[in-house]
Amino acid sequence: PGKKLLFMGGEFGQWKEWYSETSLDWHLVDFPLHRGLQLLVRDLNALYRSQPALHQVDFHHAGFEWIDFRDVEHSIVSFIRRAEDPSDFLVFACNFTPVPRHQYRIGVPEAGFYEEVLNTDAEMFGGGNVGNGGMVSTDSVVKHGRPQSISITLPPMAVVAFRARR
Repeated sequence: PGKKLLFMGGEFGQWKEWYSETSLDWHLVDFPLHRGLQLLVRDLNALYRSQPALHQVDFHHAGFEWIDFRDVEHSIVSFIRRAEDPSDFLVFACNFTPVPRHQYRIGVPEAGFYEEVLNTDAEMFGGGNVGNGGMVSTDSVVKHGRPQSISITLPPMAVVAFRARR
């Protein structure tokens, strides 16, 4: 987790394998889905740089914590990434189905407001723009062994990430 694994055209969805005798198919970014992928990779790189939870403790178990990996019925996993300061964290939820999940509840580490800092279903990335309006708040509903939880909309085939707003 946290390491970039792209190579020669992967950042815009090149169809063919890279070949050293030709240039990359840069013309593909003229197509909306390829341009959307390029914008997503740009924003992921910016998020990676700006959020210590994504890079500070990526080789130690203290930097990763499962929220839930058992929801096989809905094909959803959720987890937390933490920085060196454990109070600096991001909450991720991943929906591996083509079905949006509304009012999906996950446990979170603390009460308050959570800002949606990533939604891979954003229209600018080529998605359907299903999301959470930028912010959700916790409820005192126990979930995943935590006293606080958030009810979120999980877009289809997408990942959303939240950061506690302080």
